[in-house]
Amino acid sequence: MTETESIAYDVVVLGAGPVGENVADRTRAAGLSTAVVESELVGGECSYWACMPSKALLRPVIAQADARRLPGLAQAVQGPLDAPAVLARRNYFTSDWKDDGQVAWLDGIGADLYRGQGRLAGPRAVTVTGPDGTLTTLTARHAVAVATGTRAQLPPLPGLAEVKPWTSREATSAQETPGRLIVVGGGVVATEMATAWQALGSRVTLLVRGKGLLNRMEPFAGELVADALKEAGVDVRTGTSVRSVTRENGTVVAVTDAGDRIEADEILFATGRIPHTDDIGLDTVGLEPGSWLSVDDTLLVEGTDWLYAVGDVNHRALLTHQGKYQARIAGAVIAARASDTAVPDAPWSAYAATADHDCVPQVVFTDPEAAAVGLSFAEAEQAGHRVRAVDVEFSSVAGAGLYAEGYKGRARMVVDLDSETLRGVTFVGPGVGELIHSATVAVVGEVPISRLWHAVPSYPTLSEVWLRLLEAYRG
Repeated sequence: MTETESIAYDVVVLGAGPVGENVADRTRAAGLSTAVVESELVGGECSYWACMPSKALLRPVIAQADARRLPGLAQAVQGPLDAPAVLARRNYFTSDWKDDGQVAWLDGIGADLYRGQGRLAGPRAVTVTGPDGTLTTLTARHAVAVATGTRAQLPPLPGLAEVKPWTSREATSAQETPGRLIVVGGGVVATEMATAWQALGSRVTLLVRGKGLLNRMEPFAGELVADALKEAGVDVRTGTSVRSVTRENGTVVAVTDAGDRIEADEILFATGRIPHTDDIGLDTVGLEPGSWLSVDDTLLVEGTDWLYAVGDVNHRALLTHQGKYQARIAGAVIAARASDTAVPDAPWSAYAATADHDCVPQVVFTDPEAAAVGLSFAEAEQAGHRVRAVDVEFSSVAGAGLYAEGYKGRARMVVDLDSETLRGVTFVGPGVGELIHSATVAVVGEVPISRLWHAVPSYPTLSEVWLRLLEAYRG
């Protein structure tokens, strides 16, 4: 192994996914020299194996489902999706798993890219083992930011490695539609991939250990999504765990805790994420390899004055958009501290990731879509807030009837009765993903009910659900 001389930067970023890219963008904008280290593709999980390919797979599915609910159009879209065309479009959105464009973007902002495995080597130091074995040492004058994200967690089933199961990566990058697919899990990845592959021609069996789907949302969200999956042909089995998995002559055989034997061509485990921190040198700075990195609201790793952990790796909110938000905050903090500028980290300052706590938005791109921001009713009560849940059906909104025949959906706002502001909002129904930002503004801005009453929704749009919710609350 050949070692080069040490190279000094103001900031070193481990990980070139969307989060690491945004940290680099902010520190470069502040005039700080920045090195970015990446062991795979620049653009990270989101660009190649998560957000972008999964939504490229799902968009034709949702568009067809919407069209089938419209007289005059339904008859024209009754045939199956053109799966090869859908997969080809997915490939386009991943740039065929080539990162030239994103490398050019990094170069355009003036950040230096180092390809290889980056590891901490004591305070403010990172070693990079390049593809050819060359060892480069980078030192950071001001900060190192860890943005290495997470990877799929597989259950400890004997012989699972020999089965070669799918994780989210294989599910979003597969080049052919499996005839039969078992999906294990009940969260976002499981429900979205069950939606996509069932529509692309697979016979999908969804095995859910818990009582329902999407258990981090309001209960009705998982119920409506489960009903739609069943209607689409997915075999949804709740309260079911996988006891063993084998592959016999190419066929996957899963045996459940009830003794049921299920055969398929592939099996996807969507059973959680673990931090990608086991081989990044955490032990050299007194931290536990493989652990989540605990941070304060400035994204500074607790117990340090130079190490930042941004995005999924800190376990605050495992969502790309929230990680990018954290990156903008962390970039501002690093730049301020580098220039000896005071960092007022009071809630909602430019230097505090306050929204991570109770104002996180999320959209699940199933059919129907499920979108939520803030606290569920149960979470708000558990947090000690005095709250009221206000529910309305989208059938009460003229725009829903125009959107689709037989539109099914529900909305809930969780009202803090002491402040008369919103603690959380949930929408379930076709097209509701585009409604969630209005709810995010209301929750983050702590907009009083009395003022929301004067935010007049345009007629006839789905947004009139806001008026129905406010009417239901006011009586």
